Amino acid sequence: MIVIGGGIGGLTAAAFLAKDGFNVTVLEASNEWGGCAGKFARGQYLFPVGATLGMGFEEDGVHSLLFKELGIAAPSHFLLPTVMDIHFPNKTVHYYKDRSLFLEELTKHFPHLDRKLKPFYEEIWEIGAEVKKLMVNLPVLPAKTMSEWLLLIKSIRLQSVKLLPYLNQTFSSLLRKYELNDEKEFVALLDSQLIDSMQTTSYNCSAIIGAFALTIYHEGAFYLEGGLFEIAHSLTKAIEDHGGKLIKRAKVTSITKQNLKYEVVDQRNRSWSADHVICNLPIPNLAQLLEQSLLKKLSNSYQRKTDASHWGTMTLYLAIKEEVIPHDTPLFQQVLQGELHEMSEGNHLFLSLSKYGDTKRSPAGTRTLTVSTHTNLDHWRSKENYDQYKEALSRKMMEGVKKALPSIEEGMIHFIEGAPRAWERFTGRQQGMVGGFAQTKENALFNSLSHRTGIPNLWTCGDSVFPGAGTISVSISGYHVYRSIKTQIKRP
Repeated sequence: MIVIGGGIGGLTAAAFLAKDGFNVTVLEASNEWGGCAGKFARGQYLFPVGATLGMGFEEDGVHSLLFKELGIAAPSHFLLPTVMDIHFPNKTVHYYKDRSLFLEELTKHFPHLDRKLKPFYEEIWEIGAEVKKLMVNLPVLPAKTMSEWLLLIKSIRLQSVKLLPYLNQTFSSLLRKYELNDEKEFVALLDSQLIDSMQTTSYNCSAIIGAFALTIYHEGAFYLEGGLFEIAHSLTKAIEDHGGKLIKRAKVTSITKQNLKYEVVDQRNRSWSADHVICNLPIPNLAQLLEQSLLKKLSNSYQRKTDASHWGTMTLYLAIKEEVIPHDTPLFQQVLQGELHEMSEGNHLFLSLSKYGDTKRSPAGTRTLTVSTHTNLDHWRSKENYDQYKEALSRKMMEGVKKALPSIEEGMIHFIEGAPRAWERFTGRQQGMVGGFAQTKENALFNSLSHRTGIPNLWTCGDSVFPGAGTISVSISGYHVYRSIKTQIKRP
């Protein structure tokens, strides 16, 4: 079996397949494992490429359960009582894990909403709890085979009918129900969470998926020593321990089918033959690799998504002296700028600071900081404007960073800009796209893409398919591929 792409989804599929005795080879285009949750180094400093906030490491969390099933220890991590601080121009909201403390904090900043906040969040958390119960068996959406339908039916409980009224609603319908839709700052607070996890805002986000995303923040957010790339390192070790092969700098350029075998060729004209190919790739990347005869056989749902738009990201990577960081600075922060509360182009920033004493990231006395914002990739298509736009956006982002860390420029050691082309070079994702499809009604739940491409024995995992973006979701997608292959192939 060939796995194309060494991101978390592909590595999860490979680790489980290798553990079950399958012959697995993972091909990764770059020199690092983890994809968008990977890392890069500059001298003594290690920077997470993208995703930094750990989820799913609570006792019954997805990562904990998958690592337990693999028989390996989870990377070193610790729970964050305060998930993050969210900075508005006129206030800072502490996002507590504890639900009661969180409601008290919101009431303090939005006192005029006192009577609405508790019932609003209670409904959100009730939806989230029902979704979590449904996910115990990790069912697949949309179900495509009898076994997937049976698993989905098995997962449904009597109380699951509570979700039916929300199935075709957006998150904004919940806001309207409690007359919160015109509360711009409060909606911006919600949107700041949804844009990072769901790649869209409350106006378009699926009500069920959005409620589940907001519930997860109160299940537990974690800091991983070193970074989320430690998940990839644990998985690669598991793959090697069970005889799997891991090959870096193998950028796949084509996937063809000869007789009953797939042939995968990389940029050095090396080739691998396999019965099954697992693509941990965005759909536009997958479409570029397939020979025309295979491309035409993709399912209609895949065909419709080969040209679908995605977000890009602009990211700043900084190394700074410890002395300019106030001692009570949270490890994760968001900064909201602009009067219109937009969630892109530097108006919404996510800051991830390395923990004091985390020498995997930087030497003693220093810290690393990753700062990101969503960006429309259309702004980066012109070669003439690219550098100018990058400079302007970088400057705007730094103004936002200084609202959270006012003295940061005094302690600057490294300053690295990661615009979409850099993301494309590092991750291989077309045009530097990130985050998968926005979890709108058109892309979520039963309208998601299955890990089944419509072509026998050609599978997809990662953030383009159900359940979507984030390390939890891509891990589940990789597990879905493994389970489907295991069910299909009868082992002696």
